[in-house]
Amino acid sequence: MSVTDLDSWLDSGADVLRRRLGPLRGTDDDDERVADAAARAIWSVLTEPGDGVAGTLIAAHGATEALRTLRRMTPTSAMDPHLSKGMARWVPRMTEEAIEAAVRVARRTGMRIVVPGDEDWPAGLDDLGSHAPHALWVRGPGLRELNGAAGVSVIGARAATAYGERVAVDICAELAARGLIVVSGAAYGIDGAAHRAALHARGTTIGVLAGGADRAYPTGHSQLLTSVIERGAVIAEVAPGTAPSKWRFLQRNRLIAAISQATIVVEAGFRSGSLNTAGHAATLGRPLGAVPGPVSSAASAGCHRLLREYDAICIRHADDVLELLGRPTRDPEHDARTGGDATTALHPARAGRATDDGTRVLDALSTRATRSTHDLARRAGLDAGDVEPLLGILALEGLAVPADGGWRRAGGRSAESMRG
Repeated sequence: MSVTDLDSWLDSGADVLRRRLGPLRGTDDDDERVADAAARAIWSVLTEPGDGVAGTLIAAHGATEALRTLRRMTPTSAMDPHLSKGMARWVPRMTEEAIEAAVRVARRTGMRIVVPGDEDWPAGLDDLGSHAPHALWVRGPGLRELNGAAGVSVIGARAATAYGERVAVDICAELAARGLIVVSGAAYGIDGAAHRAALHARGTTIGVLAGGADRAYPTGHSQLLTSVIERGAVIAEVAPGTAPSKWRFLQRNRLIAAISQATIVVEAGFRSGSLNTAGHAATLGRPLGAVPGPVSSAASAGCHRLLREYDAICIRHADDVLELLGRPTRDPEHDARTGGDATTALHPARAGRATDDGTRVLDALSTRATRSTHDLARRAGLDAGDVEPLLGILALEGLAVPADGGWRRAGGRSAESMRG
């Protein structure tokens, strides 16, 4: 492809992006900015995540001119050895078919591209400097909320224990109900529990993928990721169609840390990949927390390592996360409406109080009869809007199940047994 061909392709690529993926920068859709987005889309095809050489080149010349520079040179003519090696990596991928395929998949899956300067661009990514992604491929409406509300990454082991998943559910349900955004990596175990808890609490959650945003990975989380897209967002820095790999998982972790205001590790083995994310958070100066577990548990060895060696803050529940962020641990609006402590109300299994709102909903459930949300609200003496997220939390705890358009108590377990 000659330089002239490249200019033509940039123009046509910008037109394709404008027509197929919609406005790229809110209402500002001028040719220069759309061309920049098209160039960044091409760079996401050419490079692997975190390529600092490409990032430096783009920062110096702009995404469009950096591509033209790339076409004018060859790996042997480049004066800088790093640039020479970079070109050797990028040029073989520079084909019209590759970017056309990415845009075609993006269109089919309802994806859009977000680039630096867009309203949706997470400001925290700029802290990655030359290693920041060139663009984000996004599915779902929730990414913009990151710049208006605190995002907290909650991560941990794939082979999570029941204890770890329970703690992740408790923390994420309350954070989501309090308006914070839960960020995680969509993996099995702790990640999945974090996303589900946020969704059940009717909050926003963002999944950061190592492969293309069109790919449900792991495949067992296909339905979960569909729900995340509906209520939050799924994002990737690699182009649509890209397969996940070990390298891309490790690089993906820096995005999880960067777009969040704090990172919480719930469970992790001594050499868990979650420690890689924690390391990125520490490097970026983000607050870092870890949940302690049984001293004999190999699943918590990584968390104990973070607490001992990396100055992580001990996290027991959502209040500790809020304190880590410098935010109030009480919700005055919720307290005024319900006459109770908001943090207690969102944790029926943890609080152990007979006056807790979750316990009131649990008491209103029947093991035999299916009851509607409004019926449960009437029986519990609560607002129906408060009952819905509490039912979601009870469902995650295994204490309530949806049935015939309503809810019933699971397994006949009494509320008294939850009061310890």
